[in-house]
Amino acid sequence: MVQRMGMVIGISPENIAEYTELHANVWPEVLARLKESNISNYSIFLREPENLLFSYWEYSGSDFEADMAAVASHEVTQKWWALCGPMQRPLETKAEDEWWATMEPVFHLS
Repeated sequence: MVQRMGMVIGISPENIAEYTELHANVWPEVLARLKESNISNYSIFLREPENLLFSYWEYSGSDFEADMAAVASHEVTQKWWALCGPMQRPLETKAEDEWWATMEPVFHLS
């Protein structure tokens, strides 16, 4: 069963161009790790002038926590996050254990 997941985070306006450029050329090792962890159909959208990023992905695995732990422990992904993370601005209302705030699905047309 595929789970559709949406998340939101802020971005510093002065970093939008660099963030966009980085994501036009995501490192192949990062993409491979995501695929190995059962993430597909991954998109990030930008909303200006609010300076919000909305991400969407589909998860098709059977152990989300283990797959996300594999992503988090991946050395190249950690370097990617170290580069991108300082550009992001987590929402004040996010859960304590979140960076990107998760969103609740309310509608889907397939």
